Amino acid sequence: MTHQLDLPIRPRRNRTSPALRDLVRETTLTPADMLLPMFLHVDDHDVPIESMPGVTRWSLDGLVKEVGRVAGLGIRGVVLFPKIDDALKSSRGEECHNPDGLYPRAIRAIKDAHPEMLVITDVALDPYSSEGHDGIVAPDGRILNDETVEVLAKQAVCQADAGADIIAPSDMMDGRVEAIRDALDADGHTDVGIMSYTAKYASAFYGPFRGALDSAPKSGDKKTYQMDPGNVREALREYEQDVLEGADMVMVKPAGPYLDVIRRLAEVSTVPVAAYQVSGEYLMIAAASRAGWLDERAVAIETLTGIKRAGADIVLTYYADRVAEWLQTTS
Repeated sequence: MTHQLDLPIRPRRNRTSPALRDLVRETTLTPADMLLPMFLHVDDHDVPIESMPGVTRWSLDGLVKEVGRVAGLGIRGVVLFPKIDDALKSSRGEECHNPDGLYPRAIRAIKDAHPEMLVITDVALDPYSSEGHDGIVAPDGRILNDETVEVLAKQAVCQADAGADIIAPSDMMDGRVEAIRDALDADGHTDVGIMSYTAKYASAFYGPFRGALDSAPKSGDKKTYQMDPGNVREALREYEQDVLEGADMVMVKPAGPYLDVIRRLAEVSTVPVAAYQVSGEYLMIAAASRAGWLDERAVAIETLTGIKRAGADIVLTYYADRVAEWLQTTS
């Protein structure tokens, strides 16, 4: 005879059916929580990115059409990353503030076609630098902080002039949020927000992204400006500085290996916290799924739910459009 336990508390009662599990779920992922990073180039054709299966480097026309499709899925914003021709790269990255360059033209095209869509822009020199670094490189190899910040402020104003809604500096130079805020305000862009890459770690997970943009450093690494993966108190210090300088949102990058950092910032932050599921995180899921080892849909949704559960209000992910479609089919 089966003995029935005398248990007044049975947590499984709240798991007995899909309807009940939905009713008591603590963290819910929606399309409005996600931003889709998108790559663009000057070519007139769209190119699949070999290092990121399922992700495309878009032509200008293809980009505008794709943004329209994404908007129809309930995603409210995109984050743009340009692949710049080598002939336009220089040691000081002057192309980054060319008002007629690829990036400003892409911003204007999206806002003209889809004015309701948020356009978030990347501020850093690595796509434009002949050295592949986020800042200006001195002859002795040092990354020059203050000189770089001056260029970043010009880049931010150029993007805002083109119609960007949110400026997202990813460079990790000291003082750049304040300089960008001052430059935007002086140019009349007081309503343009700043989403600061506050805790951007010197991570090994960025490889596929750098391949997509051909933006890897020509020499050295980025450890003198991106954060040490072993540190979390430093992230709180960066957070305090960015908010004091005028950041409207803060970000942790990468997301998956740094859920504890997301949680620490979420516990103290007075502004929204974003987290970026980066290219290496994406590729691990995509590659394992294509090999038949993982259920891509289930794992993508689970990892993104985990990022949100850790405290992220906003999640940047290359899965945003596919997850939005998957969520529609399960609603």
